[in-house]
Amino acid sequence: MKTQTNLLLPSSIDKKTIYEQEVSYSFIKEDSLKTRIVSNLPQPINDLVFQSLPTVWDEAIPLGNGIIGALIWQKGDNLRIGIDRADLWDLRPVKEFEKSKNYSYRFVCEQIIHKKDLKPVQSLIDDRSRLDPAPTKIPAGGIEFCIKPLGEIEQVRLDVARAVCHIHWKNGVKAQFFIHAADNSGRFIFENLPSELIPLLVVPSYEESTNLDVSMPKSVRPLSSLGYKKGIILHPKKNILVYHQQAWGKVSYEIALTWNTFNSSTLEGSFCVTSKGTWYSESKKAQQLLEQSSHISYKKALQQHVAWWKNYWAQSEISIPDPLLEKQWYLEQYKFGASSRKNAPPISLQAIWTADNGQTPPWRGDFHNDLNTQLSYWPGYSSNHLEESSVFTDWLWKIKDNSKDFTHRFFGVKGLNVPCIATLTGKAIGGWSPYSHSPSTAGWLCHYFYLQWKYSMDKDFLMNRAYPFVKQTAIYFNNISVIGDNGKRKLPLSSSPEINDNRIDAWFTETTNYDLSNIRLTYTVATEMANALGERNEAARWQKLLEEWPQEASDENGLLIAPNYPLKESHRHLSHMLSFHPFGLIDVSKGDTDKALILKSIKHFEDLGPDWWIGYTYAWLANMKARVMDGDGALKNLHIFIKAFCSPNSFHLNGDQTRSGYSRFDYRPFTLEGNFACASAIQEMLMQSHTGVIKLFPALPHNWKDASFKRFRAMGAFLVSAVYQNCSVKEFTVESEKGGLLRMENPYTGELIEKEMKAGEVFRLTAPAGK
Repeated sequence: MKTQTNLLLPSSIDKKTIYEQEVSYSFIKEDSLKTRIVSNLPQPINDLVFQSLPTVWDEAIPLGNGIIGALIWQKGDNLRIGIDRADLWDLRPVKEFEKSKNYSYRFVCEQIIHKKDLKPVQSLIDDRSRLDPAPTKIPAGGIEFCIKPLGEIEQVRLDVARAVCHIHWKNGVKAQFFIHAADNSGRFIFENLPSELIPLLVVPSYEESTNLDVSMPKSVRPLSSLGYKKGIILHPKKNILVYHQQAWGKVSYEIALTWNTFNSSTLEGSFCVTSKGTWYSESKKAQQLLEQSSHISYKKALQQHVAWWKNYWAQSEISIPDPLLEKQWYLEQYKFGASSRKNAPPISLQAIWTADNGQTPPWRGDFHNDLNTQLSYWPGYSSNHLEESSVFTDWLWKIKDNSKDFTHRFFGVKGLNVPCIATLTGKAIGGWSPYSHSPSTAGWLCHYFYLQWKYSMDKDFLMNRAYPFVKQTAIYFNNISVIGDNGKRKLPLSSSPEINDNRIDAWFTETTNYDLSNIRLTYTVATEMANALGERNEAARWQKLLEEWPQEASDENGLLIAPNYPLKESHRHLSHMLSFHPFGLIDVSKGDTDKALILKSIKHFEDLGPDWWIGYTYAWLANMKARVMDGDGALKNLHIFIKAFCSPNSFHLNGDQTRSGYSRFDYRPFTLEGNFACASAIQEMLMQSHTGVIKLFPALPHNWKDASFKRFRAMGAFLVSAVYQNCSVKEFTVESEKGGLLRMENPYTGELIEKEMKAGEVFRLTAPAGK
């Protein structure tokens, strides 16, 4: 059954009613939609504002600093700070992957190609997520305050500019909460209390059975399934509590909590979470760090925290005449800064906001490298957050040796591939084998080494990390491939994420466009990187190998899933179009042939309808619409994403929460990739540089008369600011961070600007007379 998609809201829904409901809990109305002067910090209109505390964890107020996360919500009569830490993992090995002689790509090929029997493969690999409680991400605990005596709440606000949660009660009580941006602590303060308030340290239910949420994936388990003994809470000093929890193996963690009641009306406190036995663990215990940080006053700690966020927000800004999109962009940038930091793990499915409901998180809270990790880092580059973006490549480099071991163990060749579904340390997790053990995952991940290099132009990074990673991946693809009947290289067995679900026809004996895109991208960037380093012989080798692979398969409807295999029904993944977006190997700038292929592919995808789309589908499609300069199409898909697939706190909930026909999925597992893909699409509407040519405001909706952005980063390490006013570009500036050739489309004439710039040089143009 096909569903039409050329609408914002189904005709059966009262558009005005839904819009006003959205406004009531999502944003404060602005008196004017005119473009304002950009002011360095997000405005209060972009804050999260509620009239009461959320009563479910996935609608909570999110706080974080990359390693520690907090969710503030109401559980019964208590205000709860649900505490998470990014490196808390049960890392018990998958015994079948460690010991089974059948654990190999060769075995999978034999079963699928020759025996046509999927069951042994499913028993070995796929059933692991259904039968094994771990590996999995685990939560830390919580702090609760009984707030029933405080009466009715007047307002709950997440101050996005300062990353502080404010709560005001109608009786005058005020509270503030933040996770310190520059150290390992969380802080809270209550003022004007009518009576004493004592915090409670609440530990996870590791020995208690909990009712499972039936709307969650089947891999979700009660925490008791992990078999831990509940940790102990110690009371070493007055007003200090310390909770120690032993997890699996050598991993353990501690939460230390301290508080002071200065008078009967003021409560101030802090907490600290530390781990032991992970790559990111501290050398000191939680109590030591807590006592160290508690010497800093609340006011001083808040000043340090706000200073970090002020610097973060100074990296880039936008102003657009759509308050819903602008608010969402700032919320996504906030979540990006809260969840991706140096010396911490990268963004996983839920990052630092693990399910606070007594259960393991959806899909183990793991690193899904079939699009979830990748989409999460799309917005970091052009929004000029290179340091936060580098966290992803830092982790990929850190897991490199484990990835090589996996490549040798499972694929039986030298080189580097990465488990598509991975733990904190990069070890493989079970799941649907066509994608959990995808043969091309590392190719997509190579793109992030390429992006980190091209946006920074850091030659040391290129030489010491980016090219070595890409080179090892290129070697792997050469080693794993075979020569097909047509004389071109191919994979022995190929797949495309979640196409045909987990049936035997999810495997293809001809290389899918998804796998082929990853391979072609790898050889393309390997060639460019080798040339940049002066390695001409290696560049020639990679170019020759690229030419040994076929072009992407297509027909009259556009790009196919695999040769002679079109997309036949509605589907959530757009991975068969990977060569178009995000890779740009096929691009409208390359001529009419590419443009026609792209437009046909998008049309065919939309014509099949949104029955089995989910939130990130709309966000990804919006990026594609921006790449073909369809601002109205991008806008439509982003509005649907925000209104139908996001929780009131802006978290992406996967299914259509309005049940308005945008998807047959109406479940609500929370993941982050749709959020960050949304931010990326907004940036693509304002500026693009993926072709090496900077384009200003390439995909604005027709009714946008004004827009602006500041300090967007373009490929080549150029920082760009621009103002669009009364339907034309008024002015722009380009600053060269590293020096080099600026290539830019002149927004006034359409001609190509080519200018050799020095480091620190600024190029500025204003609209000619009459514009």
